[in-house]
Amino acid sequence: MKYIALIPSYCPDERLITLVKSLCAEDWIPVIVNDGSPSEYDTFFQACEPYAVILYQPENKGKGTALKKGLFWVKENMTDEAVVTTVDSDGQHTVEDASRCAHLAVKHPDSLILGMRNFDQMQVPFKSKAGNKLTEKAFRFVTGKTIHDTQTGLRSFSTNLIPFLLMVNGNRYEYEMNVLLQCADRNIPMMEVEIQTIYEGQNEGSHFHVLRDSFLIYRQLFSFILSSLSSFFLDYLLYVLFSIALHGKHAYLYANLLARAISSLFNFEVNRKLVFHSDEEHMKSFVKYMFLAAGILICNMTLLYLFTAKLHMNAYLAKICTEAFLFTVSWMVQKSFVYTKGALQ
Repeated sequence: MKYIALIPSYCPDERLITLVKSLCAEDWIPVIVNDGSPSEYDTFFQACEPYAVILYQPENKGKGTALKKGLFWVKENMTDEAVVTTVDSDGQHTVEDASRCAHLAVKHPDSLILGMRNFDQMQVPFKSKAGNKLTEKAFRFVTGKTIHDTQTGLRSFSTNLIPFLLMVNGNRYEYEMNVLLQCADRNIPMMEVEIQTIYEGQNEGSHFHVLRDSFLIYRQLFSFILSSLSSFFLDYLLYVLFSIALHGKHAYLYANLLARAISSLFNFEVNRKLVFHSDEEHMKSFVKYMFLAAGILICNMTLLYLFTAKLHMNAYLAKICTEAFLFTVSWMVQKSFVYTKGALQ
């Protein structure tokens, strides 16, 4: 078994040299990707040449592109069994922690192993602590998975995951977040290993941006909200029109039934194609969605009846309250049950 340390590096310092020498002392194969660093940093890369494979990007294209360049090199050049561990070049990761992650990846070759820092420690800068807490909660809500350190750069995996990792979108720092989201979507196991929490100063060199990186997680949720809102407006418009056209004691219930049937078909197609990007067979997703829609419809009709007949609420206001109540239920079921993606084969 070979252990490869993949190190993307932009504008490094002496810590890169120290890291590479330490890795070599433990029989690792360091692969450094110089992500278009200016020429004044050449001396650091030259000092690493006796100890590492060094790949060069002609210009700075971002961490995601650098990682993919390194992964492609491993895929093309390593024929033996190997485990790859991505390691940051700024001194935040130790060889001991990298080894612990790599050894776990050997035992679980179909899993992504994540080095998990403890953000409750005193030395953790507020920006890093707040950013991680925010993305942890957002990630859990969107994916249903709990990852305590969504920003970690220390990750281990066997080479059989490389084709999947090369397919993940993202050229810069969003790539690492996209990997986690895609693993959650495709049911690729993610395991966390607690590692040392190392920060110097206030972590001024961190490239994490709270708003930008959080948006990457919230983007799917925002898409679902827009989809739900458009479906709701269509549903509500049809509900009003059918309520006016139909007559009788329970005309509003029949109007709701017809409106939900039409808007549900619209909602299914929008969510399948634009929100969850499901690659599951169309009919299989449709059947599962119909079961969900039937359950939601029963709850919808029951709540609408209770609000209007028992609480004497205005029929139009009751419709809004009912839809708002069922929104979260619909999101969670569609995310985890209806629109699924197959695990990596």
